[in-house]
Amino acid sequence: MVVSEVKPGECEFHKRRFGTTRSQLRELNQWLTEVGVQEVVMESTARYWRPVWVALEETGIKRHLAHAHSNGARRGRKSDFRDAERLVHRLVAGELVLSYVPEDEQQGWRWLTRTRYRLVCERGRVQSQIEGLLEDAQIKLSRVITDLLGASGRRILEALAQEQGSHDAAKLAQLGHAKLRASREELTDALDGRWLDRHRFLLGLHLDRIRQLDSQIEQIQQQTAAAMQACQEAVARLIQVPGIRTEGALQMLAEIGPTAAAFPSPEQLASWVGVCPGQQESAGQSYSQRSAKGNWQMRRLLSQAAHAASHAKGSFFESLYRRLVVKIGPPKAIWAVAHRLCRLIWKILHEGVQYHEQGAPTSSSKSIRRRQLKLTAEFRKLGFQVQFTPINPSHP
Repeated sequence: MVVSEVKPGECEFHKRRFGTTRSQLRELNQWLTEVGVQEVVMESTARYWRPVWVALEETGIKRHLAHAHSNGARRGRKSDFRDAERLVHRLVAGELVLSYVPEDEQQGWRWLTRTRYRLVCERGRVQSQIEGLLEDAQIKLSRVITDLLGASGRRILEALAQEQGSHDAAKLAQLGHAKLRASREELTDALDGRWLDRHRFLLGLHLDRIRQLDSQIEQIQQQTAAAMQACQEAVARLIQVPGIRTEGALQMLAEIGPTAAAFPSPEQLASWVGVCPGQQESAGQSYSQRSAKGNWQMRRLLSQAAHAASHAKGSFFESLYRRLVVKIGPPKAIWAVAHRLCRLIWKILHEGVQYHEQGAPTSSSKSIRRRQLKLTAEFRKLGFQVQFTPINPSHP
């Protein structure tokens, strides 16, 4: 639908329907160019808006993407052309909630990092299926081994997948590492179960799936590191914040960009993510301050970082969490830490500053050195090069 101004304050709508194939999108571009359209607004419905958005990029027309809920209609009063007219009126009135759409390169980063996250979740589901299979066979391996898919657990599972009929629990226990917390007797007792052919067959399938997922996760991780090579300096600054690891920093950059340029202030970033109090007010009375739903990936990353930072010994976030938890409880205290982390991330990316720890200096030089070596190893695994320099304690 195209709108043109007939008289001041009056609009005339021109309606036409197009498909979303490449040829039909070219016809759309040609029609919009002929009628002199300068701005386009559309609803963000699932992923169906994406092909049209990419096609309009070729025309140079200014594009707006609105949340579908901000253009809602009354029940029984909804149609495509009515929605289009309402979109135009609400865009002019400034009533639409517009979405943040990154550039094409950052969109590619998002595809990579989000796909890796889904594969990691799938790996966790397969591991749960393996644990259920062992429980059905009366094998309590996860009770005596912390990481079921670690080095010792993997050797034992691979041997179980080759066993047919009855198995030798004592022989399987010998495959465990000597430094396991469980003794050989405890491991033998945990492996003594009713192992049937169906268990062996299904375990083999699950282990094949785990190997495939591990290979795919590694490939995506290397591809992500290659695509985001130019962001390694921003990643190096982010991982100095307690609770943020290398993989999490890459995912954050994919969501908000290497400089968070789309967000003029930390308050706007916190509002977009959904880690600030909401506002439900009527007649001067506040009914709810529940946080609005924002970018679910950043909410997940900030929640994980807040849990880790609140347990980082001697950090500012540990003291902040301990101060708040007695007043508002653990869930709200974690969310407050996530809000503070969000504002800090904006400052680090937008202003290019370094993080200086302001908490109690309880970390020894040995633990700092150990963390530095761990972060350096993570960077080298991704193909990055980084050099950490000590911060002058007298620095304000």
